[in-house]
Amino acid sequence: MTQLDPRPQARPAPPRPRARSGSGGWFRAVWRWHFFASIVVVPVLLVLATTGLIYLFRFQLEPLLHPDLFRADRPAGMDFAQPYSAQLEAAERAYPDATILAVAEPRTAERSTVITAEMPDGSPREIFVNPWGAEVLGSLNPDTTVSGYAVRLHADLMSGAWGDRLMELGACWALVTALLGYYLFWRGRRARSRTPKSLRSWHARIGAVAGVGLVTLLVSGLPWTGFWGAQVQELATRQGTSMWSLDAGAQSSPGSTLDESLPHSHAVPWAAGKTEVPRSDGEGGEGSVANVDTAIEVAAREGLRRPMTIALPASEDGVFSVIGYAFDAPSDERTVHVNRFSGEVVSTYGYDDYPLLAQVVAQGIGLHEGRSLGLVTFWASALMCAVVIASCVTGPLMWWRRRRRGAGLDAPRGRMPVAGSPWLLAGLVVLGVLLPFFGVTLLAVLVFDQLLVRRVPAMGRWFGAR
Repeated sequence: MTQLDPRPQARPAPPRPRARSGSGGWFRAVWRWHFFASIVVVPVLLVLATTGLIYLFRFQLEPLLHPDLFRADRPAGMDFAQPYSAQLEAAERAYPDATILAVAEPRTAERSTVITAEMPDGSPREIFVNPWGAEVLGSLNPDTTVSGYAVRLHADLMSGAWGDRLMELGACWALVTALLGYYLFWRGRRARSRTPKSLRSWHARIGAVAGVGLVTLLVSGLPWTGFWGAQVQELATRQGTSMWSLDAGAQSSPGSTLDESLPHSHAVPWAAGKTEVPRSDGEGGEGSVANVDTAIEVAAREGLRRPMTIALPASEDGVFSVIGYAFDAPSDERTVHVNRFSGEVVSTYGYDDYPLLAQVVAQGIGLHEGRSLGLVTFWASALMCAVVIASCVTGPLMWWRRRRRGAGLDAPRGRMPVAGSPWLLAGLVVLGVLLPFFGVTLLAVLVFDQLLVRRVPAMGRWFGAR
């Protein structure tokens, strides 16, 4: 007779349910893609947001770090500054081997004149001159300042083409990650209402705010990218337009990273020999008659805003290119080119002369740099940088808290129903065409998922596919 075991039999653990094809399956699939995309996106966004925040405050930060250079004490009883020609001569005496490129008027009566130069080794140099006594206060390499490092890290991680491509790849995936995040935000609203103070709820709320600014900043920054921007510019050129303003007279680049008056949407089309550069006509005169002070006076009569930046003639028959202050209004961007012999206006070029596409890009750059509407966009951009950083911190922290030991990455489980959803497939194709770096890497990820993650048990467990 068989004796029955009175103890209850242990039941095997039920298998983890597969992602359903319904709404729950969609949520987990989107969550999974959002998770994996963030592995690439988070480091890039942390760099972009942190360096962008530093760049926003460069005009407050650099004078604090270099007060001996930026501050110019006004002598008691003196109510007039030295001519800019005298200040240029002082800079040339102090740095005889440097090539002087431009001079920027002081922002206030307590600030120094900034003269941009290029050293014999090709490095840039900012020379600071006290406008009251034409005394050279010193100089620095703008690329080695805190703001200069931030600008170069923001552009390409200071790694040239490879760094530029990596930042562009992260930016493309960040756009897609933001769209996926909004889907998760909408679908997860009921769950968050039950735990309003959880880290997940905070991440969702921060991301909802960050996503708006993030998409704006990323889209407005794409024209600067080495691949996407170059391809779109080439396409625009074929259509007879341009993303950048084609000012034929801006023959010498002011080259300063600290000058807030410079329009960043200017291009140099004559470098490719496509546009004729205006020249100073010296016929009937002997030598150079006009100087930098003449150019400023002429530009002021033409209505340019101050403080101005004056790019010096790059050749014997070159022109003074006077750029008006337009930091807070891209639509005010305007340059007056002055004959170095006669002091007459050779040509003017401004926002109204830009191609329509270049006007759009100029406004986008103004938004990207937080300057289009003065303090409104400045503080809005600063807030966006802060919430992007917060989102990049709370996301990984949320994963760290929920992960299970021994479960690999412990990624959310789910498969995106690409084959069974024509709209999803069409959307991915459109995004892949508009953002080639996203499209190419998406194909690589899908191939990797199908050939390795779904077929090799160890990789499947590590990547959460089993």
